Amino acid sequence: MESITEATLFYLAMLIFVRGLLGITFRKSDRVSHFSSPTYTPLIPFFFVNNFLCLFRYPFSTNTSNTFLDANSIKNIIREEKWEDDIRIARLFDSALAPLWVSQILLALKQDPRLVLRFFKWAKTQTDFYHTAEGYCIVAHILFYSRMYSDTYDVLKELVTLSNDKKVLPCSDVLDVLWSTRNACKPGYGVFDALFSVLIEMGLLKEASDCFLRMRSFRVLPKARSCNYLLHRFSKLGDKNSSLKFFDDMIESGIVPTVYTYNIMIDYLCKDGDLNAAKRLFTQMKDIGIDPDIVTYNSLIDGIGKHGELEDMVSIYEEMKKSKCLPDVVTYNTLINCFCRSGRMAVAFEYLHEMKRSGLKPNLITYSIFIDVFAKEGMLQGAIKFFVDMRRVGLAPNEFAYTSLIDAHFKVSKVDEALKLVKEMLEVGVKLNVVTYATLVNGLCNAGNIKEAEEVFRVMLKDGIVPNLEVYTALIHGYIKSKRLVDALNILEQMKENNIKPDTLLYGVVLWSFCSDKKFEEAKVLFDKMKGLGIEGNYVIYTIFADAYFKAGKSVEAQALLNEMQERGISPTVVTYSALIDGLCRLGFVQEAMDHFHSMPKMGLQPNVVAYTALIHGLCRNKCLEAADKMFNEMLGKGIHPDKIVYTSLIDGNLKQGNIQDALDLRRRMTVIGLELDLHAYTALICGLSKNGQVPQARSFFDEMIEKGVKPDEVVFSCLIRKYQEIGNLEEVLALQNEMMKRGLTTVTSDVAVHNMQT
Repeated sequence: MESITEATLFYLAMLIFVRGLLGITFRKSDRVSHFSSPTYTPLIPFFFVNNFLCLFRYPFSTNTSNTFLDANSIKNIIREEKWEDDIRIARLFDSALAPLWVSQILLALKQDPRLVLRFFKWAKTQTDFYHTAEGYCIVAHILFYSRMYSDTYDVLKELVTLSNDKKVLPCSDVLDVLWSTRNACKPGYGVFDALFSVLIEMGLLKEASDCFLRMRSFRVLPKARSCNYLLHRFSKLGDKNSSLKFFDDMIESGIVPTVYTYNIMIDYLCKDGDLNAAKRLFTQMKDIGIDPDIVTYNSLIDGIGKHGELEDMVSIYEEMKKSKCLPDVVTYNTLINCFCRSGRMAVAFEYLHEMKRSGLKPNLITYSIFIDVFAKEGMLQGAIKFFVDMRRVGLAPNEFAYTSLIDAHFKVSKVDEALKLVKEMLEVGVKLNVVTYATLVNGLCNAGNIKEAEEVFRVMLKDGIVPNLEVYTALIHGYIKSKRLVDALNILEQMKENNIKPDTLLYGVVLWSFCSDKKFEEAKVLFDKMKGLGIEGNYVIYTIFADAYFKAGKSVEAQALLNEMQERGISPTVVTYSALIDGLCRLGFVQEAMDHFHSMPKMGLQPNVVAYTALIHGLCRNKCLEAADKMFNEMLGKGIHPDKIVYTSLIDGNLKQGNIQDALDLRRRMTVIGLELDLHAYTALICGLSKNGQVPQARSFFDEMIEKGVKPDEVVFSCLIRKYQEIGNLEEVLALQNEMMKRGLTTVTSDVAVHNMQT
């Protein structure tokens, strides 16, 4: 009994000793914490309960305890790395207090951090042994103090992993334990930043954010670089609220933001569409003395430009140059892309020339932008020229360049050439992506090759490419054109199974198809399904229904729909009809576009110049010149004055049909009514006349445009040069090329060239 009492007193004494050694206090902390537990105390009951378990397993006398607990002997054994066979080490690990003894030993060995790490790792391999959170934190302090940073990160990652798996501590309390063991070595606070970084790296962003606030309460802050990393991760997840909150927390905590901090926020806000907030931060960073760099300016230029604020975009670009921050290829590509997308090709080419004058070479993205814009405008030769030039300067076309050129061929009904490009693409090792497949399916469906489109769709699925909304939309359009409504509905069901939500426009096309076939009940069922998915009908849907009812003589139902539109606050306007007409023409549904145009009066709307322009432009684009002329005359008869777009579309359409005199008459009319020809009108005349063999007249208009101050671009020069090459007039070719050089334009050297981007 006496030996048991001595052993009990001995263990209590050792408990107090270890507690003091590790710096663990049982007093309530006076630190302010938003966590549930102010200090880490879960092990206290464990000490007392297992104390007696250990006692009954190993009843120590004074002599045996000296043998077992001789700290110097233990340290010597470990230093000599004889821990595998020593009986004292074995008995130590057989004790319930082994985790505490190991922590004490690790602390005693802190002068030899590599030995600490080896013993720490070896201890983990022992049966039924687990390091305490304090043990991990002590090792982390020792390693970090010894500048073994990589090993420190590994230890902290392991601790956080165990915490996250709920095998040790809650993640939120790990920082408290690290703080309570900070005296293991000479106090230093870099290890706290390491823990913060580990949480971010492991994707525990909420825990990292909470850790930041806890660190702030200890008056220990992570580095700005680590904070930027968390901001970056929040922005990549699209978590706007967390990004803005953490940014504010950083500033409030006194962490000085860097240009990188602002770049992360400005870039994210621009991509999110919050341009006002991005501009505010841009002003703020300059106010506190942080100079924007190339990344800052490029983010703003891209964000502002993509939202159509081209004047503001150019203003930022000019400020960039004044601040001595030189634009790079990314800057110019962004400017070129935004102006191309807005239809201002001449301005895009001006930036291309400025780019080259500054010594920068166009890259793969530059070429791809121009190929894509020419493809979308149906200007095949232009797309081909850039594709050829890209290769000539040593750039291998990627999947985006190939896809755009394939699209350009489909748009001019050159299906075989498009498929040859697909074959070439595969031969050179460029894989088809989802955009390429969408282009193929759409092009084949538009050409009426629905079986080939279905085969492409099957190959796509076999290749493991997940179809997107564009692929499904193209296939549905194809089925509708082929009057295969059941197949179109099956695709809608597939989309639902694959969690791809059809948009309102796609539903509109299917509904229009049902209505065209007078299948009103089926259309109504589909409309109800659409609303059941949370997709509300817009003016397009209601217009389709109302128009179909009017055509079927169901004026009561049509009027009911119009009333429902008004109740929902959806009012069809001339502008919305114009958009619908333009969209139908772009899809090739010319007759449907005309039907909607003529149904406007039934809706209480009178077509204006916008509606007529949309229809005439669409008719000309779809080679329906006779119908376009009829609409033009109707327009004039109603006293509606056509604008430049109407005249240019008709001039272009007539010249493509070989109606030279009609085109010249239209040009004369423009002059009589005081409409000045712009670049687009002159381009239509010069290129159209050149293709029709009327080179002298084309050259005459070329001289006229220069005389009137309209600057010809590469397209105009190229049309003339190509024609002069064909007829062998090299003198005119050289004269035009010299004129191009004087104007800072790129000269044309290829007989298939439209633009030349040699650098």
